[in-house]
Amino acid sequence: MSFKMQIYNSFVLILLCLINFSVFAETKIAILEFELKDLTLAPRIPSEIERTASIKPLLEAELKSAGYVIVNIDHKSQTDSNAGVGYLFDHHDVVAKLGKQFNVDYVLVGRLHKPSFLFAYLMGRLVRVSDARLIGNYISEAKGPNKKLTIKTVESLTVKIDKTLDNNYTPPPPLKK
Repeated sequence: MSFKMQIYNSFVLILLCLINFSVFAETKIAILEFELKDLTLAPRIPSEIERTASIKPLLEAELKSAGYVIVNIDHKSQTDSNAGVGYLFDHHDVVAKLGKQFNVDYVLVGRLHKPSFLFAYLMGRLVRVSDARLIGNYISEAKGPNKKLTIKTVESLTVKIDKTLDNNYTPPPPLKK
């Protein structure tokens, strides 16, 4: 076999290995249940609890549509790692330890922060599990409790997360009135 043929074969082999590696190198993300931090005069009303519970599945669907692999961390595991309200949001080392148990690349910890009846902030912190580093701190504002606005706020948060990671997400077009 000639030298040129050996170089060509080596190049093809390396290219195939890279293609194979990229097929299996999917980004795995776990999204923890969002917590509600309601500072209004009527905190934790049922509609706000419901809205907070809707955020995780909405966000999972958006990230899944961008090609991310979503890994579920069950409620018990999350609760066992949590030492109280806001603990996981503030302790990315504990979040990374939890993520390692589920073999994920990243864990998103979220909060719906509601300082007023007029608006709320959807907050997320993205933790890279391999080195327990906080690599993203995101805030998206929602004006009003409307379900459509919550969906748009989740899309906004997805854009921010995706820019930190693989940049694959394309939000849906705005709804026509």
